[in-house]
Amino acid sequence: MDTIVLVHGFWVTPRSWEHWVEHYKQRGYRVIAPAYPGFEVEVEALNSDPGAVERLTVGGIVDGLEEVIRGLDRPPLLIGHSAGGAFVQMLLDRGLGAAGVAICSAPPQGVRVAPLSQLRAAFPVLRSPANRGRAVALSAAQWRYAFTNTFPSGESDALYRRYAVPASGRIFWDNVLGNFRGGRAATYVDYRNPLRAPLLFVSGERDHLMPPAVQRANARKYRGVGRVEVRVVPGMPHLLPAAPGWEGVADSVVEWGVGVVG
Repeated sequence: MDTIVLVHGFWVTPRSWEHWVEHYKQRGYRVIAPAYPGFEVEVEALNSDPGAVERLTVGGIVDGLEEVIRGLDRPPLLIGHSAGGAFVQMLLDRGLGAAGVAICSAPPQGVRVAPLSQLRAAFPVLRSPANRGRAVALSAAQWRYAFTNTFPSGESDALYRRYAVPASGRIFWDNVLGNFRGGRAATYVDYRNPLRAPLLFVSGERDHLMPPAVQRANARKYRGVGRVEVRVVPGMPHLLPAAPGWEGVADSVVEWGVGVVG
């Protein structure tokens, strides 16, 4: 395993992986951090014109990621953050990846645990069904609660300016509704798929947006099928890839991947 694919989540772009990309490259890995369709532009451009966010679909995101992965000469380690963790699970379900890591992961269809902190963090999107057709931005204060609650306010504001973009209200709402209506939602995963590669959930202890209870509930869906592990990192917020101590997490998940792949 010599390639790592980093999948970003919502409210950010591949720029959110900038430290991990360089860190892994220095360790000798080939690193790919694909953008969602239309997210190939800089953060500043996407904030100025969020049309690409409004046009996003789960199918378009995951199909694009699949194309990247199938173009590689061997299965990579997949690492996803937040919504990227759900997409990693979908990719594993498609038989892609040597192993997968879901960091502070959003859940695919079927995980109905919703702690109060999560509801508060997602409230800017879910407060109105009208947001289903919009690109919804967070204010600096909302960003701090959802992403950077362990950071000093000045550092949180700097990260907000560096990384934050609007998120797709349509995808948020469709995922919520998909848990309560019949049929397969866009984020469907076959939790009984015996051919899925090993999966590691990494939770931030102080994550408001996707707290550890969400990952534990997600992991229980795979009970008895394949290798699934859950780790909780003390003191970490949702924006774990930029939080102090991220290097140790980055190293530990690769070591886990190498260990399970052999």
